[in-house]
Amino acid sequence: MAEINTVAVDLHVKRYSDFDLLRLARAASQDYDGLVTAFLVGVHIHACSAVGVVFSHISPGPYQRFADGRLIRTSDIQSVTKQGSFWVINTVNSKYVIATFRRDVGRRSLREFIRIAEDRYLPTPDRLQ
Repeated sequence: MAEINTVAVDLHVKRYSDFDLLRLARAASQDYDGLVTAFLVGVHIHACSAVGVVFSHISPGPYQRFADGRLIRTSDIQSVTKQGSFWVINTVNSKYVIATFRRDVGRRSLREFIRIAEDRYLPTPDRLQ
C-alpha cells in the first residue's frame, strides 16, 4: 500500500462574514477623492489610530506586512470624513476606507474620537506607542 503523506494545517485566520465581504466589495467599487491606500474591516479607534484588518493595500511591502488579511494599526489620524456610504480616515501619508467596524466597539470608538478631536490633530501619547 502506498502511504499518503499529508499534513493538516489549521491556519489561525478569521473567517469573514458575508456582510464584511459585501461591504468590502461595495467600498472598493465606490469613487473617492484622491488615492486610497487600503480598505479596512473590523475597525476600532485606539490611541488616535485605527486598528483593523487590511485589504487591497497599494504597497504590501517586501515582507507582505500589509498583505490582505493582516491586522494593522494606522499612524495617527489627521482627519475623518464621510464619503458616500463609507468613513475615510486620513493619516500623515495614507488614506484608509472603513468597510466595516468591529462589533460593539467600532462605531462607538469612532464617534468618541470625533467628539474629542473636534477637527484637531491629536498625536498618540508616547506611552501608548
